[in-house]
Amino acid sequence: MKTIFITGASTGLGRATAILFQQNGWKVIATMRNPEAETVLGQLEHVTLLPLDVTNEKQVKSTVDLAIQQSVDVVFNNAGYGLVGPMEAISDEQMVRQLNTNLLGVLRVTQAFIPYFREKGAGTFITTTSMGGLFAFPLGSVYHATKFALEGWSESLSLELGLFNISVKTVAPGGIATDFMGRSIDAPSHPAYEEANQKLWGLFNADNFSTAAQIAAVVYEAATDGKDQVRYVAGEDAKALYAQRTEIGYEAFRKEMRKNIFGS
Repeated sequence: MKTIFITGASTGLGRATAILFQQNGWKVIATMRNPEAETVLGQLEHVTLLPLDVTNEKQVKSTVDLAIQQSVDVVFNNAGYGLVGPMEAISDEQMVRQLNTNLLGVLRVTQAFIPYFREKGAGTFITTTSMGGLFAFPLGSVYHATKFALEGWSESLSLELGLFNISVKTVAPGGIATDFMGRSIDAPSHPAYEEANQKLWGLFNADNFSTAAQIAAVVYEAATDGKDQVRYVAGEDAKALYAQRTEIGYEAFRKEMRKNIFGS
């Protein structure tokens, strides 16, 4: 029986992924900041709950050490949140928190597992990025900085860890129909950008979003298909926009994005 280690498993995509893998006969180590509050996953067979705040370096090490004792085959880096707002409205504290959670947290967890996978001669790292790691919307520059960074980091890491039969993959979803927008968004505002902000959010139609279960199925595919493939674009909205960007090119896509939001 194989085992997956999941960060950010208390809600949304993390929880859906834990449930899907458990249903498919995997052991699941589901980590979250407050496992004592979890009422769903703890009731499932072969699911272990462990505490993990990915910004806490000492806790990352101790939790990974506990997980390794149970054997791990796949690490799914999923913990994160969105910092969305104009650059001039974002405080230094908010920038540091975003980078620490979305980027450095992933690097910490991955680095802690690498020696184990290297000695084992096998293993897979999967990281939730975003369609926002493939192309950019306005008013999300710091969030995009973390997701673009994860895409580049994963591509580079896949080359070096391929030496030891370790796979590195990303799942880049579009919109997901969860409470992420209310629960995991930090949205500082500035009056100079309010009209642009309203136009931006007006572009998103929740009816086009994927369910968490649909994106979890892509995570499962990445974990089990045996392909030498880094990037998995997930969700029809993300696929359509990524295909458009690929077809017309970066600069044309950027100008089209600006036209759709700002009208010029």
